[in-house]
Amino acid sequence: MNVAGIDLSDPRPVGGGQICRSFTGTSGDGRRLFAKTLRDAPRGFFVAEARGLQWLARPDGPPLPEVIAYDDDGLVLTWVEPAAPTAEAAVDFGRALAALHEAGASTYGADDDGFIGPLPLPDEPAADWPTFYVQRRLRPFLAALPAAHREPVEEVCAVIDDLAGPAESPARIHGDLWSGNVLWAADGRGWLVDAAAAHGGHRETDLAMLALFGAPYLDRILAAYTEVAPLSDGWQQRVALHQLHPLLVHATLFGGGYVEQAAATARRALAG
Repeated sequence: MNVAGIDLSDPRPVGGGQICRSFTGTSGDGRRLFAKTLRDAPRGFFVAEARGLQWLARPDGPPLPEVIAYDDDGLVLTWVEPAAPTAEAAVDFGRALAALHEAGASTYGADDDGFIGPLPLPDEPAADWPTFYVQRRLRPFLAALPAAHREPVEEVCAVIDDLAGPAESPARIHGDLWSGNVLWAADGRGWLVDAAAAHGGHRETDLAMLALFGAPYLDRILAAYTEVAPLSDGWQQRVALHQLHPLLVHATLFGGGYVEQAAATARRALAG
């Protein structure tokens, strides 16, 4: 098969992808590679992922697959052999994630829009994080909620300055760091994957995402992270605030119980 101009022999499906068709195969020079494709992909979909992977690559940060090739229809990366997570890998990942965040970004947002799952993700820069979060992460996804469920989210938007905590410089964040986007690898490290939502943001966003669907050894990750980069007072009370955006995304994509969960999380954020 050919993906983004790369011929892959002996292609074999790889499970776990919820949006794209994923394969592993062998290149002409004998390397094992990973490829993903999506029929009628939104414009810029794979460009955003390639850009995010390259932007997040830092010598002291978590490892990421190398981008081999991409086009409008697909993406080819180096293959990373998966393995079970370990406590030691979680500690190393926490430290590396802190180093990545501390690498910083020039602004809240990015030069180009991204994607979260199949949904476009507006990234126009903003002067501060509360403005960015309301205008680029909450309001664009409110249409998924009925009026009664939308009310607490609107209230969060109205009092965001009171909820956001101490001001911080923009961090270099993954932006969609749920547990499935950490690939625990055979080399004993946690790798970052699926980086189409990468942007300059608030570091607590990545940490709250890891907690949302239960990253393995989360307590070890957080302890190691805070050894390198202590978090601002009250960060535990802000977890719900940072989880609100991904829950609005899930409400948009899947509806159902995520609608009520998003509204309940907004109420928790308001309660502090």
